Parts: sequence; C-alpha cells; structure tokens
Amino acid sequence: MRPAETKAPVEPDPPAGFRMDHGLPLGRHPILTVFPGLDKLPPGRTIHPDAKVRRRLFADTYVELVDADMWMYVAPWEVPAIARGRWRPVVTPGTDCIVVGHGHFRESLPLIVYLDIYHELCHILQRHGGANLFEPGLSYVERPTEVEAYRFVVVESRRLGVSDEFVREYLRVEWITKREHLQLLKTLDVPPPPKKR
Repeated sequence: MRPAETKAPVEPDPPAGFRMDHGLPLGRHPILTVFPGLDKLPPGRTIHPDAKVRRRLFADTYVELVDADMWMYVAPWEVPAIARGRWRPVVTPGTDCIVVGHGHFRESLPLIVYLDIYHELCHILQRHGGANLFEPGLSYVERPTEVEAYRFVVVESRRLGVSDEFVREYLRVEWITKREHLQLLKTLDVPPPPKKR
C-alpha cells in the first residue's frame, strides 16, 4: 500500500511497453486487461525464477479499480486483525486481487504505478509461499514482506536510472515516521537525503 498523493520529482517514464487501460470501468478485471503486457516486461520475467509460477501469477491475478482515495494493496482473504476498527479492506477469499484507487490509476505518474503494481505482485507471491502480509507485532518497515517487495522495485528503479531523490520520495509513505523512513532507506541501501547546511 502507498499513500494517496506524492511529491516525487519528475522522472523518466517507465519502459515503453508499460501500458494501462484507462478506459476500464470501476470493478474487477484480469490484471493483464488492466496492464496489458505486464508479464513481458523485465520485472515480469524476473519476479519469480519458475516460468510456470509466473504464468499462473499473471493468469490468476485480478485488479479491482475502486472509487477511493488510495494507492493499492493486495486484498486480504479475510479481514486481518490489524484492520479491525480502523480500515475496511476489500476482501476476496481465495482470489488474488490487487485493489487500486481509480484516482491513483488515472492521475499518478506512470512510473509510480509501474513500481507499485510489481510491489503488490511480490506480495501475492509471498502469500502463495505462506507469508502473512498483515503480520501483527512488527512495524511496517520491519515486515520482511514489505522489505522484500520494496527491494524488488528499488532494484528495478536502479535499472531504469531513477534518481536517489525519487526513490527516497517513493519510499516515504504517510503511515511511517521520519525515523522509520530513514530506517527503510538504510535497509534498502538508498542514500539518505543530504544534510541541510
């Protein structure tokens, strides 16, 4: 998940093959209908070493476009304990679905949407491996699932030549403190912001 707005500096576009079908209505759609060719781009070919697993990931995952001020998250199969009383997620028992805010899908920088969707696909693979995506007792920046998913997209951003400034802003999410943000940067080997003189 990521917050509803970003102040990230302008960066290059994602690879030329990254496409989004902005004409789709709200509701649930196969991921390759929403993001045609996502499986053919470099991260789609490296997200898992087994081609059969990758094919199943892209064949069986859905995107649900919702009219909400949010970025994206993997829909839980049941309401997680940490959500009760503070968040009402879309729940999709037994179905892999990434919930995407319609405003984010239509208005955010394509590079951010590109990184976000692969981040969430990492989470689906983690869940298939038995991970708890909403593990209680750990801060957001300490969850192994978040660190692994962010590491995957940071590596991709480096491959694309994205600046440290952009990556720092991308990793600045509204539900973590400044200290936690610095901790996440350190964990992911992203240089901290330059000190003000």
